[in-house]
Amino acid sequence: MDNDYIVSKSNYFIMSSAYDLSLEEQRIILTLASMVQPSDEEFKLYKFKISEFIKLLGIKDQSKYSVLPVVTKELMKKVFEIETNNSIIQVAWLSSAEYIKETGTIELEFSPKLKPYFLQLKSFFTNYKLSNILSMKSKYSPRLYEILKMNEFNKKGFKIEVKELRRLFKAEKIYSAYKDFKVKVLEQAQKEINEYTDITFDFKEQKISRKVDSIIFFVRTNSNNSKPKNKDSN
Repeated sequence: MDNDYIVSKSNYFIMSSAYDLSLEEQRIILTLASMVQPSDEEFKLYKFKISEFIKLLGIKDQSKYSVLPVVTKELMKKVFEIETNNSIIQVAWLSSAEYIKETGTIELEFSPKLKPYFLQLKSFFTNYKLSNILSMKSKYSPRLYEILKMNEFNKKGFKIEVKELRRLFKAEKIYSAYKDFKVKVLEQAQKEINEYTDITFDFKEQKISRKVDSIIFFVRTNSNNSKPKNKDSN
């Protein structure tokens, strides 16, 4: 696995899919995504060495191989929804995960329902290096990073309703109070994105009747961090 691998996702997928994955689960999905070529016509079986996979998840004790089947099994249970113009698609991330004991490898396969959002991408998609997300510790940081990266070249800033952000992060019930959402999600993600990635951002709150209704984000290239850091996960 190479930290310089490129993750490519449809912009529509980034803004229409709402899901709640742990940080470890996101690392798996984004590493898998980084092995997909936008020009590919079909998903493949993507093979990893289990020792590399353990390192990816931030597990320092190499003897804990038994953790991996638990993580991938839980990931396969995480059904999420993609809203289209005329339907709601309920889909799991993975269609299979196979552990091959003799070679010490694992083979993962994306669900075929995800093909329109990762394959044959010719326009309206976002690219970024896998290394940008591997040092993050908040599970919300990778998701916000993707949204910001998608809007990186909008120099005037872009606006998202707080309600919509909560939906995308599946955080409606967890952080129903805006002050908690701001501290635990926005400010924590801001700290990590500004420190570890190729972009930085600021944000401004917009209120309606004294209540914060929307956030305006201002994204800039992180000239001090052209090569993202990759610290140990733990």
